[in-house]
Amino acid sequence: MAWGGPPYRPPPRAPTQAALRTSLGARPITGQQGVGAAAASIRAPLVTQSSRPAGYKYTSNMRNPPAPQPAVHIQGQEPLTATMLAAAPHQEQKQMLGERLFPLIQRMHPDLAGKITGMLLEIDNPELLHMLEHGESLKAKVDEAVAVLQAHQAKQQATKKE
Repeated sequence: MAWGGPPYRPPPRAPTQAALRTSLGARPITGQQGVGAAAASIRAPLVTQSSRPAGYKYTSNMRNPPAPQPAVHIQGQEPLTATMLAAAPHQEQKQMLGERLFPLIQRMHPDLAGKITGMLLEIDNPELLHMLEHGESLKAKVDEAVAVLQAHQAKQQATKKE
């Protein structure tokens, strides 16, 4: 060597599975004794980049296709998805959500459905969509709105008596 450094030595090889097992005190899986050398020669071939056409690139959706979006189904109306909402202007989004919320709320509280729907439309759209998809979440918010309305009515009646 002209530069005077130590001679080149290749990096050490990784230990085999059998060596790792014995160094860790692990036993081989039953029925696999003596198959180490045979199994090493039967490994699956590696797929190389050259197996696909030159210039071809997978899109992110090809490897991980988007999951189908849950749609909110209300009888007599077309299903509502997050994509449909995203395509509409903000006020139209609120209208679409309100049209789907109202019949659900009307089943729970027919006399207060309009007022409760208006109260709930103050909530952010993603949370409203979640409530439409998960009835228990909607019921909890409706119950909360009813409690607020009842407290307000009680307060009004108390001030009238004075």
